[in-house]
Amino acid sequence: MSATTTADYEPTGRTVPSRARERARYDRETVHSILDQAYLCHLGFVRDGAPVVLPTLYGRVGETLYVHGSTGSRPLLAAGKADPGLPVCLTVTHVDGLVLAKSAFHHSMNYRSVVVHGTAYQVTDEEECRIALDALLDQVVPGRSADSRPANAKELAATAVIRLDLNEVSAKVRTGGPNDDAADLGLPHWSGVVPVAPAYGTPVPAADLAPGIALPDYISAL
Repeated sequence: MSATTTADYEPTGRTVPSRARERARYDRETVHSILDQAYLCHLGFVRDGAPVVLPTLYGRVGETLYVHGSTGSRPLLAAGKADPGLPVCLTVTHVDGLVLAKSAFHHSMNYRSVVVHGTAYQVTDEEECRIALDALLDQVVPGRSADSRPANAKELAATAVIRLDLNEVSAKVRTGGPNDDAADLGLPHWSGVVPVAPAYGTPVPAADLAPGIALPDYISAL
C-alpha cells in the first residue's frame, strides 16, 4: 500500500525511546514495511482506570490503520464516542533472531517494531467500513478480499472497525550479532544469532470444499 506522503514522522516525547535511541526510526518506508509484513497487533488502552492490552487484527490503508473488533467490545464502544474517542497505544513486533552472547547480560533479540500513539474512532461510514474489512483480509492473506464473498448488511452490523491515523509513530530496529565485552571474548561459550522467521505449512482444504476448487495462486505464494 502506498503512502500518502514521503516525509518522516515527527518525533515526540512519547516516540523517542529512553534507551537505545540509535535504533529508533521515523521514516515512513521503514514504518510501513514493518506494518505491512504483519497482521497481528496489540492494542493498549485504559478501562475503568486499569491498563488493558488486546491482540487483534489490523490492516493499513495509506496513513490509517483499521483495527478489527465486535460491536459489543468495550474498546469499540468507547471509540464509538465521537468526542473524545479512545486514546490508545498500538504495537507491532517482528522477532528476527535470538542473539546469544557469552555473558547473560548481553543476550538480546534482533527485532523490528512499530509503536503508534493516538486516538481511535469507530468507523461509521459503510463504504469506509467495507474498505477497512477488505484491508484486514488482504493484510492477512494478500488477494483474499477479491476471492471471498463480501460482508452482507447483517454481518456489517455485527462487525465493528476502529480507525487510528498514523500521526505519532516510531519504529525501532535491532540487527547484528552480540555485543560482548572484550574481557568475555575468550570465554568457552558459543555466541551468535539464531535466526527466527515465520513459516507457513501446507494448506489443508476444508472438509466441505467442493471438488475441483484449486488452491489459489495467492495462497501458494505464501
